[in-house]
Amino acid sequence: MAQYQNLFTTVQAVGPTHHGVELGHGNSPRTGEPLIVYWAGVLGNAQIGPIYLGGLGVASLILGTLAFNIIGFNMLASVNWDPIQFVRQLFWLALEPPAPAYGLSIPPMNQGGWWLVTGAFLTASLFLWWARTYRRARELGMGTHVPWAFAAAIWLYLVLGFFRPILMGSWSEAVPFGIFPHLDWTAAFSLRYGNLFYNPFHALSIVFLYGSVLLFAMHGATILAVSRFGGEREIEQIADRGTASERAALFWRWTMGFNATMESIHRWAWWFAVLCPLVGGIGILLTGTVVDNWYLWAVKHGVAPSYPAVFPAVVDPATLSAVKP
Repeated sequence: MAQYQNLFTTVQAVGPTHHGVELGHGNSPRTGEPLIVYWAGVLGNAQIGPIYLGGLGVASLILGTLAFNIIGFNMLASVNWDPIQFVRQLFWLALEPPAPAYGLSIPPMNQGGWWLVTGAFLTASLFLWWARTYRRARELGMGTHVPWAFAAAIWLYLVLGFFRPILMGSWSEAVPFGIFPHLDWTAAFSLRYGNLFYNPFHALSIVFLYGSVLLFAMHGATILAVSRFGGEREIEQIADRGTASERAALFWRWTMGFNATMESIHRWAWWFAVLCPLVGGIGILLTGTVVDNWYLWAVKHGVAPSYPAVFPAVVDPATLSAVKP
């Protein structure tokens, strides 16, 4: 039965390259000639290109490239323009937000100003790319499920770098641009506010994160398992169930007592994936603005036990009256 363990693409359907449907009035032309690449076919569809950029796509790439270069040059400047040290320390380098003393004001460029400029460029780039995905979906007569899923990720990005810092009154609350410094910020953030694991919205976010992973894995495994019966032609199986969808349904009813359909599984996976950054962003937004310590919040609401009174109570010396000699 090893021949049916098709975890890798073994058959490539290759035909004449296709430029796509005709574009409506007001659209820019597509860029590049399509070509067939074998290794692309191993991973997915063998045809590469053409790509549609348009005005929104070009503007997004320009602003995103500017943001990327500003981050890179600031990191390079932090190691005295030494390319060797830049490569060696790349994972530890960062473009930091302004210091707390600046609040929400605009600081000097080398004291966090570059961080603000980068954030503005990157945010504009993301919004332009979102608009591009939305317009492309509408142009093709598709639903707008993809751009709205993308918007969920943008929501979390804005919470971390824009909404929460404004509510806290300081850009210093935002996340630095960098690999390990961003992870350090996450750890420090959790410690500072009493362990983020007690944040119920963080817990929900993790549920949806792991849940979406599980759902996508289950769905992918199911379709691969029935692809010998044509299960990869899911649209046909939705409208006219064949032996692939029937066997998939039987398998999950036999093993779990319930099965999603070839249509509903995508709805389940979409919602799980989208709710991960949505509820996570809510949890981050409440941290420091509404709740100062998530552990104490959890104790107060019966979610977590309080620490046992192992040591005697500590008396604050400032509360003691002066002792006369």
